[in-house]
Amino acid sequence: MEKELIFITVIGRDRKGIVASISNLLYRRNLNIEDIVQKIIKDYFVMAMLVDIKDSKCSFEKLSKDLVELGKRMNLIIQVQHENIFKMMHRI
Repeated sequence: MEKELIFITVIGRDRKGIVASISNLLYRRNLNIEDIVQKIIKDYFVMAMLVDIKDSKCSFEKLSKDLVELGKRMNLIIQVQHENIFKMMHRI
């Protein structure tokens, strides 16, 4: 079964609830977090996620919009990129 992967990156001032809020939104959309890495650099929270959207009924565009809106409400920069675009941009 082929996966459909997207990258989600999050940057902003560190505070409680960032991971919970984002992962809850993904859970509600029936998405699976394949990999996640996060780090606190000084007072800033930085996170990258690889997420499988294959089983979701939510479109990529709607998910992107929802995540960007969540980011605005939480004073975070959230960016979403489809794996295919990422691969095309970084091929040699």
